[in-house]
Amino acid sequence: MMKCDIILSGVGGQGVLSVAAVITRGAMKSGFVVRQSEVHGMAQRGGAVQAHLRISDSEIESDLIQRGSANILLSMEPLEGLRYLDYLRSDGILITSLDPVVNIPDYPEKSFIHSNIKSLPSYIVVESKKLAVEAGSPRSTNMVMVGAVSRKLELEEGILEDSIREYFSSKGEKIVDINLKAFRSGREAEHTL
Repeated sequence: MMKCDIILSGVGGQGVLSVAAVITRGAMKSGFVVRQSEVHGMAQRGGAVQAHLRISDSEIESDLIQRGSANILLSMEPLEGLRYLDYLRSDGILITSLDPVVNIPDYPEKSFIHSNIKSLPSYIVVESKKLAVEAGSPRSTNMVMVGAVSRKLELEEGILEDSIREYFSSKGEKIVDINLKAFRSGREAEHTL
């Protein structure tokens, strides 16, 4: 039986909705049942956002994930990843961007954030901003993170690439290519910290 519960977190403007849409398309194309919550939090740029994404090969009763039961916490920003750790199972994994978005006056020091991440039993930290810039656009950090999480999902790489093509097709071939390159670089990224 396949069941994967994912908490998505970040701040407004980081493309959490795009991440959810691409993974959802890929899961549905693969024949899985998908339930997704609305993005919760402040939709404006810089405000905290969070969404629940549930993928299964059988019926899913609720679109919300209970605390302590998520397999994966996928965060576009490290502090937001730490904020939702109570959703992770004891054997769950945090996959987060290394790059902070300092959107509050008392944003913690990097050393505090890094030591908290290092204390977890399972984590992957990705230099998403650097990889996105190398792919051609800093706005593609969210697809770098889709690539990073893709290795933990039971979804074929080609199906996720098709989902990226479809999702970005209205923006032109150049944007599609940048996001595919970002996805591939995230998939191949070694974790940093």
